[in-house]
Order: sequence, then C-alpha cells, then structure tokens
Amino acid sequence: MGTTPRTRRSDTRERIQQTALGLFVTRGYEKTSLREIAEELGVTKAALYYHFKTKEDILTALSDRLGEPVDELIAWGREQPPTLENKRELLTRYSLAVRDAAPLYRILQENQATLRDLDIGARLRERVGAVSRLVHAAEDGEDVPLETLVRFSSALLTVHFGTFTLDELPGDPEAKRVALLAVALQILDSADGGSTG
Repeated sequence: MGTTPRTRRSDTRERIQQTALGLFVTRGYEKTSLREIAEELGVTKAALYYHFKTKEDILTALSDRLGEPVDELIAWGREQPPTLENKRELLTRYSLAVRDAAPLYRILQENQATLRDLDIGARLRERVGAVSRLVHAAEDGEDVPLETLVRFSSALLTVHFGTFTLDELPGDPEAKRVALLAVALQILDSADGGSTG
C-alpha cells in the first residue's frame, strides 16, 4: 500500500517542525529564518512556504502537537474524582508530557519578549493553569488546609520547573525526570499524612 498525498504532506510538515525545533533550540528562535529552515531541509523557501507561511506558524504547530498529551491529561483529570491517587497519576503523566515538550518550553522561556504577543504563551498558561486546578481540586464541600494546598503546589512545581532547572546539570534526562517525580510524589503524599488513596 503506497503513501497518499495527505500522508506525504503530514510527513513533510512533521519534518519541517522537527527541523525548525532543532534550529530554534540551537540557534535561537529570533536568529533562525525560514530560509535557514528550508536550507537545513534541503528544500526551497517556496516549498516550505507551502506548508508554513511564518516561523510563528511553525511554532504554533509545534505547540499544538507537543501540547496534545497535556490536553488529553486535562480531559482525563476532569473525569476523575480528586483523590490523592488520581493526583499521583496526574503528576506522573504530566512529568512525561513536560519531558517531551521541554524543548518548546525552553524556546518560549528564552524568547519571552519576542513571543509575548503570540497566542502560544496564553495557551501554555491555560494548560499549566488547568493542570494546577486539577492538582489543587478537592472533593465537593471539602475544606482543604492551606498547608495541604502549598504541598500540592510544591509537588506540581517540582515536576514542572524541575524539568528545566535540572536540564543544565549533567546526567541522564530520564533519571532526572524519575528523581523529580519521586520527590514530587513524596511531597504530594505528605499532604495526606503519607496515605496514597
């Protein structure tokens, strides 16, 4: 069975996004041009322009693709009761999603001034805010002590920001992710006296 034009177009868009992501990370978003992306791919600028009109379009597509696991996680979390066990699962899945999207977060962090007015930053904040609300959620009518809420926040921040702060340190990225998650889960468990359910 051969590939269809739609499959080839999708593969090309994927190659463009991966190439652009690599260049954005190594050279910087501002210093990377569409021409350089086209040259790296070995295509004309016109061929690249067929798929993406601007660098912002490429970055938006990357954000949408890399944000899908978080969107799916948020949808899953909204269907679950806010038990400690479900919060543990939420943090576990979120650690994987943040790991996979780390290059995009790095680009956004390093280019805040340039990207401030783009929709990407707002969507990222919405995603992080939705995950935060799920981590902080309580059973209906439950009054959660402030100290418990702080522990929930600390657990989430450990996973989210820890990914970027440990990135500069030597060591295996997966080992660092697992260590961050272990600490985050310990913090989360301490919010309920060490119980997990």
